[in-house]
Amino acid sequence: MPDTKVTARGLNRATLARQLLLHRESSSAADAVRRVVALQAQEPASPYVALWNRVSDFDPADLDSAFATGDVVKATLIRVTLHAVHVGDYRAFREAMEPTLRAARLYDRRFAASGLTLDDADRVVPELVDYLAEPRSVTECATWLEQRVGASAVKGAWWAFRQYAPLLHVPAGGPWSFGTRRSFVAPRDKPIVPDTDVAEESMRVLAWRYLEGFGPASAADIAQFGMVHRPRARSALLALAGDLQRLEGPNGEELFDVPGALRPDEDTPAPPRLMAMWDSVLLAHADRSRVIPPDVRKSVMRMNGDVLPTLLVDGCVAGVWRTVEGRIEATAFHPLADEAWDGLAAEARALQELLAARGSDVYRRYHHWWAKLPDGEVRVLG
Repeated sequence: MPDTKVTARGLNRATLARQLLLHRESSSAADAVRRVVALQAQEPASPYVALWNRVSDFDPADLDSAFATGDVVKATLIRVTLHAVHVGDYRAFREAMEPTLRAARLYDRRFAASGLTLDDADRVVPELVDYLAEPRSVTECATWLEQRVGASAVKGAWWAFRQYAPLLHVPAGGPWSFGTRRSFVAPRDKPIVPDTDVAEESMRVLAWRYLEGFGPASAADIAQFGMVHRPRARSALLALAGDLQRLEGPNGEELFDVPGALRPDEDTPAPPRLMAMWDSVLLAHADRSRVIPPDVRKSVMRMNGDVLPTLLVDGCVAGVWRTVEGRIEATAFHPLADEAWDGLAAEARALQELLAARGSDVYRRYHHWWAKLPDGEVRVLG
């Protein structure tokens, strides 16, 4: 039987606390990344904005250094998208994601069009990983691959292998460590793939780490976070059940949590925040009402998968923001109190300082979505 019941607001505050969003904490970039489990890194600026929201006196050079030394690595992982994770988590996370990554890339029509088979992939991928013992550019990888699979197969094969194979993105400099000119390298601690037993053992590690960063949560939440099949998530929780706390959710659902994890009082204040695109806190649960009210979900989560930069007010999404000529423009979907606007303005001034030193036009190519937003109050902050 569940040990206790947790309310919807209690779930919100628990997740915000573990994600360092109730108050910024003093931490190195690498330690903060490990605390929050995984940072969405599809856009190069996003891990920096994410840590700025979470770390007091955040210095972007600290994250530059963590990427350069390999203490934080960037790779295709969670939900088959780019994430930044602590190097100590990478191997288990990659092994846990193996079945999802394999299905998403090696069963895709673009790989099939190359004419290669799964057996071909299992032969070539380990060779590719060995070749990438040192950093190689996309051009070098394509040339190497052509020699093994032929010119006609390279396009489909490289599309699949660069995301399926256990490869890390190499920092290339520039304002946010990574740019459009990509290079890849093999991880120091190579994951064991493909191996079903290893994948399921590592799935238990991923489930535990997920609960540390996003719990309390259900099997459906874990499945959503990783885009893994629910039976795998349930099996992982069943294997861990003796070490986990069982809770009852606000709708009577069964939730799990790691013992001793943060669950602050539901009345704990949650300060305003300006969240990065695709911030993990917005995407980590099957029931996203924990952070995103149902009536605004379609406005911030577009049909093609884009998740706009959002305003958090009292711990929940209340609107979106973008940069306009170096200033932060905020659109609130419902009326906000003066105190909330004042808090957002203070956040905007600090964010503008971060962006001014690196590149103020972050997420500019997504501005077309603003024409499709519902009516709301628009203010230029800072």
